Order: sequence, then structure tokens, then C-alpha cells
Amino acid sequence: MKNIGIREFYKEIFGNNSALIDALLNNIGSNGFGHFNVFDTKKFYFSNSKKAEMTYNKRLYYKISLIKGKNIVEFAGKTVLIEKQGILFATPKIPYRYIPQDNDQSGFFCVFTKEFISKSNSGIHIDEMPIFKAESDFVYQLNDTQFQEIEVIFKRMDEELSSDYAYKYDLIRNYLLELIHTGQKLKPVDSLENSTNASERITSLFIELLERQFPIESVTQTIQLNSAVDFAQTLGVHVNHLNKVLKETTGKTTTEIINSRIAEEAGFLLKATNWNVSEIAFTLGFEEVAHFSNFFKKHTGLSPLHFRG
Repeated sequence: MKNIGIREFYKEIFGNNSALIDALLNNIGSNGFGHFNVFDTKKFYFSNSKKAEMTYNKRLYYKISLIKGKNIVEFAGKTVLIEKQGILFATPKIPYRYIPQDNDQSGFFCVFTKEFISKSNSGIHIDEMPIFKAESDFVYQLNDTQFQEIEVIFKRMDEELSSDYAYKYDLIRNYLLELIHTGQKLKPVDSLENSTNASERITSLFIELLERQFPIESVTQTIQLNSAVDFAQTLGVHVNHLNKVLKETTGKTTTEIINSRIAEEAGFLLKATNWNVSEIAFTLGFEEVAHFSNFFKKHTGLSPLHFRG
């Protein structure tokens, strides 16, 4: 699975305009304050990006999007439709897909790192806030009044970011916290899917996250998700629920599917590369070679060296 940081995110929007990206990254980040930026959606995003659709990836930053226009958002076990306007609170814990349904899109979005918000004197830890927990509703419907009130907060952040005020980042943090607290009081958008479709989507997302870790192409590449808990946390569902869904849809447990795919990749690497067993074990997430050898023998009946021949 690909990890998308701030720089990669800007490349998705602005392509290979390295001068612009460097300028954006230098806005905040060289002084230990973390990173923050805010954009007018119509002006920056859709005019500079070749595709407005956001693909599934593990993103290493937080993003709040004020959305005006028809959109579909897919995440974990849900697909939600924003008919007119809404707000989306994206966390590094949950991969999601964002699909505009028409070209009439406007609003604002901001991106920021945990380091930026942690500089606040509020004592708040962002991952402990309900709206950024894995079980959060993530997407919220807005009426016209709510949209206008939140739009004012975004415009204030945008204006302050361009100002020369010495304490502008402290003020922006206050606006950002106001935005988060406002979001926590909103009603979530209802899911479009019934329980059967939700199960199918969780299964599909699980398989996609699993397969994105392969193939292993370098001894320095290491899979990041190798347990049922890892996948459940990434998908934003309880591990027991994930296991139940996969058992119903595939007939196998989460661990059985993960281990089968890892064993398959191990066999390929043993036959197709000249990497030693310890290197292969490392790429597949095993800290001890003995653990890998026992794992492989359990699944194939042969030790790694006998399998390699």
C-alpha cells in the first residue's frame, strides 16, 4: 500500500511543478511547527489537477474538505452521497476514495500534520478527538446556514495565512480547532449501502490493501500490514467485525487470507530471487528468521531452503 505524504499529495494536485510544491512546503515546516495549508477548491484543486478523484491510499496527514457539489465518498464499509454540500474529515487512519459526480464543484480544503495542531495550547490530542477516531462518521451533511458559517472559518484561515501577522499560526490553530469542534456537532450523511453491500465493500477494500503491498521488488521494501489488527485499524472497523465479514464473504478468516498471501509471496521470492532467507523474512515482516521458517514450513510443508532447492 502506498503511503502519501504532504509532498506526494501536492504532486497529485500540481503535477511536477517542483518550484510551487517547494514553496508550499516551505510555508510551514522548516521551523518545527509542522505543516498547514488551505486552498480554494475551485481555484486550486480542479484547475491544477488532472483528476479530481482521490484514490485509496494511506495518507500521512489530516485533511478537512468543505464540499459544494455532488460527490460520492467511499471508505471502510460505507459509501455516502453528498447531494449538495457537506464536510469531510480525513484522518491518516482511514483510506478513502473521493469521486466528484459533476464539474460544478467549489468550497475549501485544508491539509495539516499532527505536529501543527499539537502546538496549540489547548492540550487537545487530535487522535483522541471523536471526529478523528477510526469509528468516526467521517462525512457530514450541511444545510445552507451551516455551509456559510464553516466557509467563513476557511476564509479566515486563508486570509490569515497570507498575512504578515507575527502570531498568525496561533490564530490559524484556533480557527482549525473551531472547525473541528463545529464538525463534531454535525449529523453524519447516511450510508447508501445495505449490510450486504457494506460487507462486499469491506472485503474489496481489504483485498485491495493486501494486494497493494505486493509484489516485493527490493530487499529494502517491507510490508506494513501483516496482521488482522493492522488491517482493521486501517479500514476503521473492529477486528472482530472484519473477521466476521471476511468469513461470510470468502469462507476464510482474516489471518488465513493474510498468511496465505504472505506464503505465496515468500515462495515466489525464494524461487525468483537470490535474496537470502533473512532478507526475504525481513521484507515480509518477520523479525526473526526462525519465525519465518516455521511459518513457511507450516504453510508449504517444506523449509525455505528445501523449497528453494
